[in-house]
Amino acid sequence: MDEAKGAALLQGRLLPEEVAIAISYNTTTQAVMMATPRDLEDFARGFSLTEGIAAFEEIEAVEVAEVPRGIDLRVWLKPAAGARLAERRRVMAGPVGCGLCGIDSLEQALRDVPPVTSDLRIRAADVGRAMAALPAHQPLHDATRAMHAAGFWTPDAGIVAVREDVGRHNALDKLAGALGRPDAGAVLITSRVSVDLVQKVAMLGAPVLISVSAPTYQAAMLADDLGITLIGLARSDGFKCFTHGFRVHEG
Repeated sequence: MDEAKGAALLQGRLLPEEVAIAISYNTTTQAVMMATPRDLEDFARGFSLTEGIAAFEEIEAVEVAEVPRGIDLRVWLKPAAGARLAERRRVMAGPVGCGLCGIDSLEQALRDVPPVTSDLRIRAADVGRAMAALPAHQPLHDATRAMHAAGFWTPDAGIVAVREDVGRHNALDKLAGALGRPDAGAVLITSRVSVDLVQKVAMLGAPVLISVSAPTYQAAMLADDLGITLIGLARSDGFKCFTHGFRVHEG
């Protein structure tokens, strides 16, 4: 896909693009979402990982195909992953703002994900610095003022990757696909923290999640159960650490 895609001009103003994007596995559609049409291979790989469908090494190929009413992301799985998916097929079809639309059982919505273990420690001052650095990596938001972002920060390298999308879940999935299995670091997001975002961060294996907004109560409880340090309300004047504050020190 053209990396310039993501915004279109209307009456002298750039507006974010929102396109119907299907993700199919071995020719069977698994999910349909409205998303920004860029970084789509990252999207397919990241969604596969964070939804527990396939690890990166279980993906044989990703094809991006433009179709008359949107885009089809065609993911080809290795046989073991394809057989596993057939056992637990789920369909998610819904608007950008909803991360759980279409799930057909409570067990799928509240799926088990592996806990995160990490020796990572960060300084309290780094929280503000990381979030302050994020806007410089958000060109689509600068152009449209209507995009979410998800970034990844490490103590040694600072921000190493950022992805944008009109949907907060999509931005995080794109980030996951861009990173692969990252070194220990913190996920930075520009939205509220919900249960499904915590699940995705756990699948990525990140020990710290930092947001400009607050979490839901259930998201905070899940982060606590999964060993994730959850930091919310991260602004220039401070932040609130909701879970596993031992990873944050004043040094």
